[in-house]
Amino acid sequence: MPEICSKCGLLKDLCVCEILDKEETKKIRVYTESKRYKKYVTVVEGIEKQRIKDALSELKRIRACGGTIKEGVIILQGDHKRTIKAALIKMGYPPEIIEVS
Repeated sequence: MPEICSKCGLLKDLCVCEILDKEETKKIRVYTESKRYKKYVTVVEGIEKQRIKDALSELKRIRACGGTIKEGVIILQGDHKRTIKAALIKMGYPPEIIEVS
């Protein structure tokens, strides 16, 4: 009988727990910057490239704002620093890796 991973419940050959653990060590950093005419933007760094487009569209939908991706970083229009952590947790990111400064 094949071995089953106790963490995810998949067969050991198909288990992806080690890969996910490595991804979780990367921090997601959220901060605001002041741009022209004292307008603020919220910057989200650290989301992996495979999921960045989906994360951008979901954050724009949840926060009802505009945004873009530049150089692998999500930039949202407006100051959403206080509420973006809850949105990221709702999207499935663990709260331990989200750093708001």
